[in-house]
Amino acid sequence: MSGQEALNRELASPQARATLRSRLLPALLEAQLKHGSLAEATLREIGQQLGVPAAEVYGVASFYSLLSVDSAPAPAILCCTGPICTAKGSHALLARLRSTGKAGESGADGLVQEAPCLCLCDAAPAALVNGVPAGELDADAPLQWLENPQEMPLGKIGGSPRWLTARCTNAEPSDLTAFEAAGGFLGVRRALRTMSPEQVIAEIRESALRGRGGAAFPTGLKWSMAAEAEGSQKYVVANGDESEPGTFKDRLLMEGDPFSIIAGMLIAGYAVGADRGYIYVRGEFPRARRLLNSAIEQSRAAGYLGARVLGAEFAFEIELRSGAGAYICGEETALLESIEGYRGTPRLRPPYPTTRGLFGAPTVVNNIETLCAASWILRHSVDKFRSEGTPQSTGTKLYCLSGDIAFPGTYEAPLGTSLGDLLRMAGGPQGDLQGILLGGAAGVFLPPDALDLELSFEATEAAGAALGSGAIMVFNSSRDLRKILLSIARFFAEESCGKCYPCSLGTQRQVLGLQRLLDNGTSESEIDYLDQLAQVMTDASLCGLGTTAGLAVRSALHHWPRLFDRGREIGGPAR
Repeated sequence: MSGQEALNRELASPQARATLRSRLLPALLEAQLKHGSLAEATLREIGQQLGVPAAEVYGVASFYSLLSVDSAPAPAILCCTGPICTAKGSHALLARLRSTGKAGESGADGLVQEAPCLCLCDAAPAALVNGVPAGELDADAPLQWLENPQEMPLGKIGGSPRWLTARCTNAEPSDLTAFEAAGGFLGVRRALRTMSPEQVIAEIRESALRGRGGAAFPTGLKWSMAAEAEGSQKYVVANGDESEPGTFKDRLLMEGDPFSIIAGMLIAGYAVGADRGYIYVRGEFPRARRLLNSAIEQSRAAGYLGARVLGAEFAFEIELRSGAGAYICGEETALLESIEGYRGTPRLRPPYPTTRGLFGAPTVVNNIETLCAASWILRHSVDKFRSEGTPQSTGTKLYCLSGDIAFPGTYEAPLGTSLGDLLRMAGGPQGDLQGILLGGAAGVFLPPDALDLELSFEATEAAGAALGSGAIMVFNSSRDLRKILLSIARFFAEESCGKCYPCSLGTQRQVLGLQRLLDNGTSESEIDYLDQLAQVMTDASLCGLGTTAGLAVRSALHHWPRLFDRGREIGGPAR
């Protein structure tokens, strides 16, 4: 049988074609690792092996920023220019790196490339050097870290009670024996041995756990919708494509306690009737992928994954997938498209993933923190979980504090904690507080007098803000908020997938409007234009990227309408 005949036979059914097509992104990543870039001949060969037209292979490869097509060398150094890194001098660092040409002074191979955000905000300014995260870099110091880059530590962790972060930095993340000794899989054992799937879902619903990725959708309701959906095949997907500027708590969990994620996926799979799961990890998180791979292999060898999990009549397998540089893939339907081997663009909804998700089957997509919280609830009880937080916002939350704060890092605290109390946990603001960006680049700016705000889903919504993924970026009066806003606007213009007109054009127009304000000074008509533009993007965009792309700009211009006055000195925005 010829190679083509074998391929045709393999592609005989739609399911087989979909399965083979889903290997496209892994194949592209593997080929780039082997060859350094993706030449046309390589793309054609991959297409032939997977039965995907060459034009579609090129379309997928050219969509992702970490893939290098047309024989251009892949970058060895990714220099972050997110909002916090921008405030901490990343553009000077980028200029210094580029002045070395191909980084020849350092001995690094390849080119220097700007990265919209590496989610290393607690160690800004930061970069990835041949896949090794490096933080707190000094543009004026000799670039010795390029010659022998050392992986930065996991980062500062604080707050109380530390339910989800107890093992992070306090235990070896790859030590399965230690995880078991700490009771890490007790929730899985309890579910499989003493509870029905319906009882597991009922317990998660009773806990009032809401999604920790930003949308805050009730987790128990999502699981029940998937469980009740028709279909013999169902999936659980862990969304580890954390790329919201200012957010790094999921990276912390993936790198600090990967077995907890597996435990949460097992519980979700049992509850909804799924026998397969995927963990989709951001392409800029090589350490997280390495640790998760090890955790999956060890879990399989120990009987936590496979045909009979812990000897029960329950089968579950997990496959790790890597992103390749696309913020939009944090949106759940774009993530599913990426796993299936397509460009990561959002789908029209309905249907929702719980009824028609991955490969057209009912699918639960949960954030990393959400899955860890679900595992904690099954281990420790609903009552214990509800003992912290508010009646509507139960449990603890992981908050990411960065910028002009004494001790940037991840802080776990009960929902309902005030913004001021949380900042004090991190040592308080450094310098004269100018503003706080709550919820990441997709969030809103708050003035210094907002420190009494309760950090709960209901209180932030009532205040016209959103808790989002828990990102809190602090800016003192020495920071030029005008340039921060322009950085945020450029981020969204760069990351828009282009599928819907309001977002693809609106984000570009937002950049131009801010640039005109920066060049010409405050203009009431220009501010009105940006306000209306943000409203159109919010009302008409297809997914969350477009609907939130103008929130930070809109809120800043609301609080500080004279922000762009010409000749204004940095030292606090004009009111």
